[in-house]
Amino acid sequence: MAGPQKKKRYHKGDTHLRKKWKTKRRTKDLDQIDEDLKEKNASKLLHQEIDDDKPGLGQHYCLHCARYFISVDALKGHFRTKVHKRRLKALEIEPYTVEESERAGGLGTYIHPKKRKMETQPVDDGTFDPDKEDVDMK
Repeated sequence: MAGPQKKKRYHKGDTHLRKKWKTKRRTKDLDQIDEDLKEKNASKLLHQEIDDDKPGLGQHYCLHCARYFISVDALKGHFRTKVHKRRLKALEIEPYTVEESERAGGLGTYIHPKKRKMETQPVDDGTFDPDKEDVDMK
């Protein structure tokens, strides 16, 4: 005759850990990244001051993924990954706006969101030319 079975309680008490992991790995939303892609914000993010707390002293930043990298080579390698290409594909569609939600709800005629062409950001090789940067970012 077998005795009582032990109740399995492997993941019962880790809800506080799940919340911490979820917020730790949180990234920027697509509409926040769209604000960063505007010319004024993009030049600020690409040419930041040196910060010891960020990877690569805050000098190697991917605008589309909102991530810092430790070197130019790591940044260039990131540009060839699936994660970066998926993010570019997701950013092709214009972000959802309040006006679009009202049109979809019946206040006006619905217009499909426009597609735009997304290209990978230019890599800074040590020289900063704001005129060239703005042309590449458009």
